[in-house]
Amino acid sequence: MTHPFLFHPQVAPWFKESADALQLTLFSELDAPIREVWLRHEPDNEEYLVPMTAVSTRDRLQVWQGTLPLHKGQDIHLYCFKCLTDEEQWWLHGAGVSAAMPPREQHFRFNSLHQPPAWVQDQVFYQIFPDRFCNGDPSLSVKHHEYEYRGKAVISKAWGEPVSRHEEGHGACEFYGGDLAGIDAKLHYLQSLGVTALYLNPIFDSPSNHKYDTQDYFKVDAHLGTNAQFAELTRNLHQRGMKIILDAVVNHTSTEHPWFCPPLGAQHNPDSPWRSFYTFDSEGDYVSWKGIRSLPKLDFSCEKVQDAVYRADDAILRYWMRAPYQIDGWRFDVIHMLGERGTAEGNRGHVRAMRGAVKQENPDAYVLGEHFFEASQWLQGDQEDGAMNYYGFAHPIRAFLVGKDIAYHPIKISAEELDRWLKLARAHIPFKNQLAQFNLLDSHDTARFLHLLGEDKQRMRLAATLLLTYIGVPSIYYGDEVGLSGGNDPDCRRCFPWETTAWDHVLHDHYRRLIQIRRQRPALRRGDIQTLYAGPHSYVFARTLQSDQVVVACNRHPSEPRTISLPLWQTASPASRFTDAFNGDKFEVVQGEVQLTIPANSARVLLSS
Repeated sequence: MTHPFLFHPQVAPWFKESADALQLTLFSELDAPIREVWLRHEPDNEEYLVPMTAVSTRDRLQVWQGTLPLHKGQDIHLYCFKCLTDEEQWWLHGAGVSAAMPPREQHFRFNSLHQPPAWVQDQVFYQIFPDRFCNGDPSLSVKHHEYEYRGKAVISKAWGEPVSRHEEGHGACEFYGGDLAGIDAKLHYLQSLGVTALYLNPIFDSPSNHKYDTQDYFKVDAHLGTNAQFAELTRNLHQRGMKIILDAVVNHTSTEHPWFCPPLGAQHNPDSPWRSFYTFDSEGDYVSWKGIRSLPKLDFSCEKVQDAVYRADDAILRYWMRAPYQIDGWRFDVIHMLGERGTAEGNRGHVRAMRGAVKQENPDAYVLGEHFFEASQWLQGDQEDGAMNYYGFAHPIRAFLVGKDIAYHPIKISAEELDRWLKLARAHIPFKNQLAQFNLLDSHDTARFLHLLGEDKQRMRLAATLLLTYIGVPSIYYGDEVGLSGGNDPDCRRCFPWETTAWDHVLHDHYRRLIQIRRQRPALRRGDIQTLYAGPHSYVFARTLQSDQVVVACNRHPSEPRTISLPLWQTASPASRFTDAFNGDKFEVVQGEVQLTIPANSARVLLSS
């Protein structure tokens, strides 16, 4: 069944907020036989229909507007649009258009009380695995066989030496010497790339190279530097106008944490003052994260754990947000698994409380959660500002461009199915949180995207284009921009190649140009997103904010270019001329449309001029 064109813009000038109401707009095709539009919402969980008024026409569009009252006692406001013809009805909602009323989870949503910090939208994040980025102070480096980790002597390796294979079992105990001094020394490189914010994998005292097994939450690991060096790093970042967030690993600790280990820790001591910090069975065995024995799980039913992590004045989360460190937010490791009595029981309450503690220290802090799958329930505004967007970006882009899912199983989707997946992921969360989603192609937990592409550099540039232009905040995993490759963990954690002869300079320049465009064009940072075309192999969308518009067109077909007539009239943008950001080609909008040819295995970015 073919439905009429309908679109609800969620940015100015079509979307206006006041303290007690939203002025909302709906676009319909002028030729569509729509005679009435109703705004449906649910104050007190009951349906109300508000009439929309046809206020103007714009090119081929009919513009409808109406007012949504923001009822007190309700943070999250759900709404959708009911459009009537003489014979049928069409519903517009977050996931698209349907012939019947959509389920509540697909309604548009607005949180009037909790919204992400505005600065997040403007960032380009860069994720650093500290041991592998840069060795700035060799005197700090782990020495060969300096100590044992889980029964194995630690290994010191030369910079750039191959990472061990997963089956060798040395992945967590080999060290290359990256440190905070190395990050500080490369801030000029990061700024020249265009990076504005850093996300560091854990830096606190820990015996492993990944440091997800914390043994002291108040001390920077000595092989990475000192607390004073970290304070200097944050000061230098802030002087450059850059931001930094750290990894909060508070679902579990190391077995070497004093709360757990001998002589006073909980493991073998039922009388330990920290016994209630963990969950033990009648045999004295403890619950660990996913059965990994070195990671005993904290029990948040214990008030002392709540105090230690977030509630007390000297809590872990508060400590690093205060001077002299003043970090700008936290990325919470496996936040969805955190809870009481060895389970995720009580998760929502504790995540909300953590958010409250972080926002108490800095109302503008970024609260980011790690979720490998759908995170909608944590993204309604009252818990997280954004999630590592595996489900709503990394997974669908991998499926579309690589043909594999997150478990590396084969999957085949068209651009039309990609568009449906992306829309559905967006539909479940408020628009402001969509803008704060942490988009990524890969990370320390996945194979490098370039590796998954079979080292196809051209397709990697296509993927990077989507990363830097899609709605949300992009994160670049260190080295992706110079063509660093690698398979699954630990191979995805190779050393950054500082010898520039090893770089893919075409890819590096592509990243720099994309970041430059993103910083110059507000539509890419805060604009709406609207699909213009989605077929078997080609996907085209527009990002629009008032008079600024960017059109992004990609074609994954390995050998055939694709020519498309793009219906720009659907965006209501005044833009009439466009320039290709990479080759300077000029385009004119003729009768609301632009003819565009997308080369094979490529993407184009058109900038309104």
